[in-house]
Amino acid sequence: MDRMSPLDASFLHIEEGNNHMHIGSVTIFEGPAPAYDELLALIMSKLPNVPRYRQMVRFVPLALGQPVWVDDPHFNLAYHVRHSALPAPGDEDQLRRMAGRVMSQRLDRTKPLWEVWLVEGLSESRWALITKVHHCMVDGVSSTDLVSALLADERDAPKPAAGPWAPAPPPTGTQLVAASVTGRSLDPRDQLATVLAAARTPAETVRQAVGLLKGAAAMALSLRPSRGPSLAGRVGPHRRWAWARASLSDVKTIRAALGGTVNDVVLTAVAGGLRDLLQARGESVEERTVRTMVPVSVRTRGEKGVYDNQVSAMFAELPVGVADPVQRLEAVRAQMDGLKQSKQAVAAQALTSMSGFAPPMLLSLGTRLIARSPQFGFETAATNVPGPQRPVYTLGRRMLETFPYAPPVGAVPIVTAIFSYDGALSFGVAADWDRAPDVDVLAAGIERAIAELVDAAERRARPAAKPRLHAKAELQPRASGR
Repeated sequence: MDRMSPLDASFLHIEEGNNHMHIGSVTIFEGPAPAYDELLALIMSKLPNVPRYRQMVRFVPLALGQPVWVDDPHFNLAYHVRHSALPAPGDEDQLRRMAGRVMSQRLDRTKPLWEVWLVEGLSESRWALITKVHHCMVDGVSSTDLVSALLADERDAPKPAAGPWAPAPPPTGTQLVAASVTGRSLDPRDQLATVLAAARTPAETVRQAVGLLKGAAAMALSLRPSRGPSLAGRVGPHRRWAWARASLSDVKTIRAALGGTVNDVVLTAVAGGLRDLLQARGESVEERTVRTMVPVSVRTRGEKGVYDNQVSAMFAELPVGVADPVQRLEAVRAQMDGLKQSKQAVAAQALTSMSGFAPPMLLSLGTRLIARSPQFGFETAATNVPGPQRPVYTLGRRMLETFPYAPPVGAVPIVTAIFSYDGALSFGVAADWDRAPDVDVLAAGIERAIAELVDAAERRARPAAKPRLHAKAELQPRASGR
């Protein structure tokens, strides 16, 4: 029995009504598709590496403690692994619509919180996996680790056999309450031990405290009411999804000539897409910014394989009012450098961990209030997740590309997720079906913004043309006239 962290529990508490807190992806492979039983056997053999996939959530009676993970005594792999096919012609629009329907459905909380869909019939001799997992299980970075359990570095990788598994006996309600009452989050003695440990390293403690105060001040300024008229709005029950593509070689060209990080270039492209979207809606973008939550991983080195959330956030003002792509990149770059200096992400992480002091019942009410609020300080979100930069395979089939999904939630109806793999960047723009019927405009705008930056970078990197020499006659001294 594992107790959930306050942050992981918050993703459960936020989920109600139309707020579906699962993340996912569509991964496209070269064909032909494997047999369903073959995929089932592969996943079964990998489950010992991802034990959370055979565990379910149990809530503590009367909300006296954080929810806990327990083994599912009735685990049935076939329930979680689904099989479907696209009708002819099997194009990507059909695949996106199908994925949108899958992502519109809330995961069953009485079972382990994940699904995998094997989808046949994709055009050009391809097939796909739609994956779906609740955010309380993993963040974007560790989710990549979980998905990679099904991937291999070699086409002909050996297929391990599944071993026996027996679930642990489920705890009783009394045991859940007893374990929660004696847990760290409600035990002041444990918090006192933390204070005493900090007193033994006063210089480091002061440095961290100063960073936390700076970050908290920056966050307070960021979480003010938003002024975006059309990007805000309560999400409904249905989702639509658009994709965009770019190459890491293009990003490297941009960075070499114009500066910035990969994340700076990505956010600049998203800002360009949002600019196109707002203009297509007839809104003025003059001097406009769009406040965007940018999740960042605070997972430290050596934590790979720990399947929980180690994620915080910064809040950026994307300069959609800047028409020139180079100036837009410079504005994003300067702002992100400033946000890193402000320690916003450190403050967000610390404030979330402090929620462990509060009774879980109050934490539940607080996170639900955030989800219900008209606008919690930002208008959209953009998250960038790194993937492997080499070809990987499942059941001998090469993975071609992966489009990530991050959920629209509360009053944030558009969320962009980016995944890098084998020299490519894949953008997945998830949106509420009714609030953003024009989400394709944003996706196309991202690709256009990247192309504009590449063009500007190539112009800057191109050697300056040598000045033309004057004609020989013009180089001769003029006659004196005498």
